[in-house]
Amino acid sequence: MSDKRQDPSAGEISRRSLLAGVGAAGLGLAAYAADAGKPVHAASAPAGKSRGPVPMAPFDSMRDWVAALEANGLLVRFDRIDQDKYEIPGLFFRATDQYGMYGAPTMLFDEVKIDGKWVKGPVLVNLYGHWNTDAIIWNLPVVPGDHYATYNGAMAYLKDMLAKNRGKYPEIPPVEIARDQAPCKQVVLKGDEIDLLQFPFVKTNPADGGRYVNTGSHFMVDAKLGANFGTYRAEIKGPRKLGINIEPNQTGDKFLKAAQKRGEKTVKYSIVLGQDPMVWLLSGTRLAPRFTDAPQDELAIAGGMRGKAIEVVRSEDTDILIPAHAEFVIEGEVQLNGPFEDEGPFGEMFGYLGPVKQDNYVMTVNTVTHRREPWFVNAMTGMQRASVTAPMDAMYSVLLGRQIPNFVAYTNPQDTMGFVVMSIDKKAAGEGLAAGMKVAERNPIAKVVVVVDKDVNILDRREVIFAIGSRWQPHPASRIIEDAFGLQTDPSQVKFARTSKIVIDATRQLPAEGGRESFPETNRALLEQGAPGIFEHVDKLYGEALRSWKRV
Repeated sequence: MSDKRQDPSAGEISRRSLLAGVGAAGLGLAAYAADAGKPVHAASAPAGKSRGPVPMAPFDSMRDWVAALEANGLLVRFDRIDQDKYEIPGLFFRATDQYGMYGAPTMLFDEVKIDGKWVKGPVLVNLYGHWNTDAIIWNLPVVPGDHYATYNGAMAYLKDMLAKNRGKYPEIPPVEIARDQAPCKQVVLKGDEIDLLQFPFVKTNPADGGRYVNTGSHFMVDAKLGANFGTYRAEIKGPRKLGINIEPNQTGDKFLKAAQKRGEKTVKYSIVLGQDPMVWLLSGTRLAPRFTDAPQDELAIAGGMRGKAIEVVRSEDTDILIPAHAEFVIEGEVQLNGPFEDEGPFGEMFGYLGPVKQDNYVMTVNTVTHRREPWFVNAMTGMQRASVTAPMDAMYSVLLGRQIPNFVAYTNPQDTMGFVVMSIDKKAAGEGLAAGMKVAERNPIAKVVVVVDKDVNILDRREVIFAIGSRWQPHPASRIIEDAFGLQTDPSQVKFARTSKIVIDATRQLPAEGGRESFPETNRALLEQGAPGIFEHVDKLYGEALRSWKRV
């Protein structure tokens, strides 16, 4: 075991400085230390206040990102949480009950009780759940009291980025640094020094199969397919054993099967945890084309999107390049010809318990490297937004804008998985259904596709449902696809990865579509026409009274 005694970079914040108490009680939810018999401190930093310089984008490390969340009032800290009683998911569900998936804060737990022992963290959840993170990640303005405007500002910024780069996100190649300058190499564990069960990886739900490493980016390199990293869950099956769950047709699965086809018996690769925000974004999305004429350098895309090269370092057991500022790295070996083991069950992204996955790959862990006092992130899968979503919405919007006449906007909400919404400026009969069919055919997640008029705010689910209820006629403004490719984790599927779909044209139906000759205006639109500037007027007079009211 080695411990590289070096000073943390100037941009880092220490665990202890972050956990120092500030501010007032965060959620108004009672947290307690059951065994300690004392109250647990829970606090959130007021927006704009911090105990030191606030890191600004681009964020080199997850710690910089957490400091920025703190400065923006989006972090709540707890001294202790008893996960043997499943207090983490209980607390987080109550937070989303109160604030919604897009309004809940990030939570940090300094110590977590696991299997009867208090384990030092910190453990963090919900790092990218709040609307405002889509702006903070690029140093864009946060519009006070208007999450939709904040999100749309991020969308405009990203669409402009795509426009300036011919419809793709830009690239800046990663830069390799010396291992003694890489925080992820501060501690090195080999062989029997390793015990993953001693670290605060948690069992999120009582029904899960066990404790999980569920926020790891799996970095692989294939001689023909190039380099790739993706997010796949891994069940901890022993001190040095992980059950790897990579779904069929995911890129990691293609890498392992390609090696297997060439007659290779094992594949060595690295699992990186505690990534910077941009590496995490690329790891869990399809922002980078997976297979083209040349291998795609996702680290270069991450660097280009943030405007600064990602610093990388070589893994201990391979030449695989990994982010140097990560918190924790697991290096291991997967046996391609078995033995295989069952994995799961696990609470999936749709919000339902998934099945046991039979005969999955197993990784033997040979090396672990990490920062001193590493930080850990647990994904509240099916409960939280996994990452900022504006980049994917922006890319889909650019692509759909090329294919769909009079396209306006698109969103794929994370809190209603399988339900997507698009707006168009409809000019001719049939445009709504035709537009919806293109989305349904392209996106496996899109099981219910709703098309609305341009005056509907697609980010506001209330407005979308209002349009369905008042503008949609199920016949003839619907289309059903009986058999289509669907997301594998959809609990309603009878046949694996196959689903039926429905397209709902909730635009105002034109006379040529069987609609009314004239469609009435909404009451709100009539108010704006008859009393111009009314909303600015009442905001000025009464806005503070509304903002200061405490919801009950």
